[in-house]
Order: sequence, then C-alpha cells, then structure tokens
Amino acid sequence: MIRRANAEDVENVKKLLKQVLKVHADGRPDIFIPDTTKYTNEELIEIFNDDSKPVFVYVDKNGKAVGHAFCLIEEIKNCNNMHDMKSIYIDDICVDQNHRHQGIATALYNHVIDYAKKLECYHVTLNVWEINPGAKQFYQSMGMKPLKTTMQLII
Repeated sequence: MIRRANAEDVENVKKLLKQVLKVHADGRPDIFIPDTTKYTNEELIEIFNDDSKPVFVYVDKNGKAVGHAFCLIEEIKNCNNMHDMKSIYIDDICVDQNHRHQGIATALYNHVIDYAKKLECYHVTLNVWEINPGAKQFYQSMGMKPLKTTMQLII
C-alpha cells in the first residue's frame, strides 16, 4: 500500500498538496497564496526521480495515492564541529481529508522511520507550523520531541 511516487501519481499528489497549502494559507495568509501548490507537474516528476528526495505514497485498492510523505535525505560529512551523520527530513506528510483517521498517516510515518533505519540515519526531523496543532499533536504522539524553536518578528 506504500510505494515510491511516480509520474502516474502527479495529479493525486497535487490534490494533496492543495490540501496542505490550504491549511497554511488559512493560518498564514500573509505568507501563503491560496489555491496554489508548492510544485509544478514537472518539478514533481523531477523530485519523484531523485533518490535524495524520496516521496512515498499510500495508495488505495484502486492504486490512487490518498496520502504522501515528502522526504529529503541530508548528510553531514567532514564538518569541523559535527560528527558525520545522515538524516531524513520529512518535508510533508498529508492524507486526503476523506481518508483521515484510518491509520494512513501513521503507516506513512512508520514507513519513513523504517526507511531511515535501513539507510542507517542518525535521526528524522521535520518542522511543524504552530497553525497546525493537529500535526504537532500527531508527531508528538509518534514519539517526536521538539528540537528547536524558531522565532519571528514581522516588520
């Protein structure tokens, strides 16, 4: 039910990206433009083919992507003040609003964690907007803990 995204998933992933954008645009209309998506079709295909940016999709029995997890593999090597390490950054997990509360987000999250373990990553990180308390609660319920706080002053 979970696999790497491919070109056939573009339209369904774009629908999911619109749902994510709506949450952000509703909460921060000063930053996000409503009714847009983060990526074009061409950019999505490029990302789907990039092994350093794996995108996993949860597909229903008809093969339709109803959830996704966008990831980025990050590596620190030969740094003066840090140990060498590999990590996965979760850029986005989204489940279609009509398929929520069915364990899909948990399955996607666990898939990313298993993938990170397979790659021998040191940790998995992500950012959560304060305007999205449901996401924050979900990640905390999965065992994630705050790492840092980002502060902002709008001028």
